[in-house]
Amino acid sequence: MKLLIIRGIHGKTISLHLSTWMKLALSACVLGVPMGAGWWLGSTQEQAVPSFFDRMARSLEEDLVEQQTEIGRAQEETQKTILALSKRIADLQARLFRMEALGETLVDRAGFEIGEFNFAEPPALGGPLAISSGIEDPAMGFLARLSQLEQQVADRHMQLSLLSALLQDKELAIETSPSGLPAERGWLSSSFGQRVDPFTGELAWHNGVDIAGTLGAEIQTVASGVVSFAGEKYGYGNTIEVTHDSGYMTRYGHNDELLVQLGEIVKKGQAIATMGSTGRSTGPHVHFEVYKNGRAVDPSSYIRRTIR
Repeated sequence: MKLLIIRGIHGKTISLHLSTWMKLALSACVLGVPMGAGWWLGSTQEQAVPSFFDRMARSLEEDLVEQQTEIGRAQEETQKTILALSKRIADLQARLFRMEALGETLVDRAGFEIGEFNFAEPPALGGPLAISSGIEDPAMGFLARLSQLEQQVADRHMQLSLLSALLQDKELAIETSPSGLPAERGWLSSSFGQRVDPFTGELAWHNGVDIAGTLGAEIQTVASGVVSFAGEKYGYGNTIEVTHDSGYMTRYGHNDELLVQLGEIVKKGQAIATMGSTGRSTGPHVHFEVYKNGRAVDPSSYIRRTIR
């Protein structure tokens, strides 16, 4: 093979004769360098592409694991919330049942008319029809049930409060209104009105009733009130007077011993004296009088009286 080398435009030409081995070496250089460079570049790109997708895959996998963890945490919190709400609903239902049972018992014992406080029926409700969106959310239904129970408990609590106030007024009326006997044991020896005076034998007015018994027996007040007199009174001997609510006053005469003092607050059924025969008396008994707005009334109706 002959190789020509030209030096410059008008230069001389140099010719070289290449041997077979020189030809092979030159061909290898001319063809091998581009092919080697191409192979190296291709190999580099093949290594770079899998590395990029690997990083993307690992990133997506990490995100998926994190999202699954968040979902698991959210599910756990939701389960806790549902459990707490379930316990709350159960507690409200139990309270509602107890309040209804208590209300029915109180109504029955108080003697109120049927229907005035009816705890056996649900509270009356009403209002215009609201158009639903048609989408039922279980969570909203759960919360609506909880809200309904809370409202029912509040309604029952209001009813019980009103019932309690009425019962207190009724108990106050029972406590402060004269009723019953001033002595646990005894018998009616003289009634209210005209009678034959035991000392003169003539007709005379008797302002109360006499209940005979044994010396030293307890004398009890027939209503709560304040002791407005405690001492000796002409004709009555040792006397206790108690002023009550609603214009009532009761008098207990001929006592042996006085157990309360002036100004003392006494309760219905409390012992205030012991039976005696002081004053104008023929034997152990209590002289019992009832006054209404300053006027003497027949105690017999109050002895038989039952407050309802």
